[in-house]
Amino acid sequence: MAAIRLGDKAPDFTADSSMGTINLYDYLGDSWGILFSHPADFTPVCTTELGTAANFKPEFDKRNVKMLALSVDGAASHNEWIKDINEVQNTTVNFPIIADEDKKVSTLYDMIHPNADNNLTVRSVFIIAPDKTVKLTLTYPASTGRNFYELLRVVDSLQLTAYHKVATPANWEHGNDVVVSPAIPTEEAKGMFTKGVEEIKPYLRMTPDPTT
Repeated sequence: MAAIRLGDKAPDFTADSSMGTINLYDYLGDSWGILFSHPADFTPVCTTELGTAANFKPEFDKRNVKMLALSVDGAASHNEWIKDINEVQNTTVNFPIIADEDKKVSTLYDMIHPNADNNLTVRSVFIIAPDKTVKLTLTYPASTGRNFYELLRVVDSLQLTAYHKVATPANWEHGNDVVVSPAIPTEEAKGMFTKGVEEIKPYLRMTPDPTT
């Protein structure tokens, strides 16, 4: 299976999960989605990640983002593991974990990288827009846990730039100034962005976040 690229349609699938049978497109509906894979159940880094993800769920909910995890173990194993996660991370895992024992979904999403490990998924992240296109892919090695603050920051940027003709600069966070799209002439930008446009260079114009 070829790697999934930005702008591709997220492949649909139906699979068992810790919360019963899930169809991706039905589950997401008109929402954004974040799909993230874990190498295996009862592994230490994944335990911290899923507990953190559960604690971050209210923030993803605010942004209309539905969460969906995946591991190559079965649903019964997931549900036993969730008990540990809830205990040691003092949380409640409140989103489905896809059971992918046959590696069907992992293969569909190119989550198994043989040079890293033939059997376990890498830590993949896919952010999916309401039109089911893939807007972000991230791949971490099995040894490195994800930063969920960064994933929220990326969602904020993707949602802002989907609806406004701006881009977000390095280290941007919600509420910071944004970059005016290079396709918009400066005079037109001044009419469009009523909070003001600062021209640093002809190709680099900044304006306050239009959503704040």
